[in-house]
Amino acid sequence: MRADRLVSLTLLLQTRPKLTAGELARELQVSERTIHRDLDALSGAGVPVYATRGAAGGVALMEGWRTQLTGFTRTELHALAAVAAPGALDDLGLTSALRSGLVKLAASLPALQQPALEYARQRLHVDASSWFPEREAVPHLATLRDAVWQDRRVSLTYRDFEGKPSRKVVDPYALVIKADRWYLVARTGAEEPRVYRSARVEGARMRPETFVRPARFDLPAFWKAWCSRFAEKRAQYEVTLRLTPEALRKIRPRADGVRLVAAPLAADGSKTVVVDFEREAIAFGQLCDVGTGFEVLAPEALRTRLLKLATGILAAHGGDTPPSAAA
Repeated sequence: MRADRLVSLTLLLQTRPKLTAGELARELQVSERTIHRDLDALSGAGVPVYATRGAAGGVALMEGWRTQLTGFTRTELHALAAVAAPGALDDLGLTSALRSGLVKLAASLPALQQPALEYARQRLHVDASSWFPEREAVPHLATLRDAVWQDRRVSLTYRDFEGKPSRKVVDPYALVIKADRWYLVARTGAEEPRVYRSARVEGARMRPETFVRPARFDLPAFWKAWCSRFAEKRAQYEVTLRLTPEALRKIRPRADGVRLVAAPLAADGSKTVVVDFEREAIAFGQLCDVGTGFEVLAPEALRTRLLKLATGILAAHGGDTPPSAAA
């Protein structure tokens, strides 16, 4: 509804010093033309909003002006009631801060809305934890967090996916958590910001000097663009597999479901498919999890590696002699 959007627009301008029409349009998921119409409506309603041109221009409220439109809609109350404390907050040491912040927020609600928040809390609960947690250890996360918060340079020791170590001084812009894995967004010298897997940081020392963040750096926009580029450029390691129906079910979560369905069915019920695992090490580990019901047809190097593992396991357990016969 337009009324809700006008309130959201006003609160955005109140909490952030200056935004362009394009930034407001992306934030509210409307066109820039709609934003201009909404700004005219706010101005007509007496809200002191103004726009400036130029590279440093944007839309802003008159300094010192604040709105009292701080009530919550029903759906906003439901969303607040569903806020959980995921492992990310534990990693950062912010779980208790979230709880105390939510208590303060609830206490600040108008009296008529407080029962609605408790009503929603008793009907919706989000548990972000896993039954079988396999979170990566990030021993230097506290140092990285402090450096990000304080805009302090960091001396970093980093080991890439291939195990090659490197040392560098970086400007840490931000931390991002994606699927329980922490990433550091940082810049070295005049280079564009890069993304580092935080679990591969083997050493981090905060330096005394600070750095200046680019005024136009937008973390959500950067991360979205980086993920798109990563998906396009990521490594490929294609494996040709012959799969039984049981193995097909196990491999489905790791593979292109459309390609699996489209593969022709052989007379024995098996399918021959090509699956992209990105790297040989990933293919090896995931196929070991599948266990049985598959045959690697290509590449030969992976086939040989799996055969060597199977031969070693068989030899360690007394060849093909059943345990009962060896007793």
